[in-house]
Amino acid sequence: MTTYVFLVDGMHCGSCALLIDDALDDLAGVRGTETSKKTGLTRADLDTTVTTPMVRLAIVR
Repeated sequence: MTTYVFLVDGMHCGSCALLIDDALDDLAGVRGTETSKKTGLTRADLDTTVTTPMVRLAIVR
């Protein structure tokens, strides 16, 4: 398991954070997410034995 933390720009409300978490949770190998509008950060826990490099790249974009 590897944890990635991303700076997210452009969140306008708490719903933005929920939408980010929902989208990430749908990806294979994502074991947990937490996005905060207040801090502007998203944390994603990835099972790197399941998550492909393409999925990890999609998360970054």
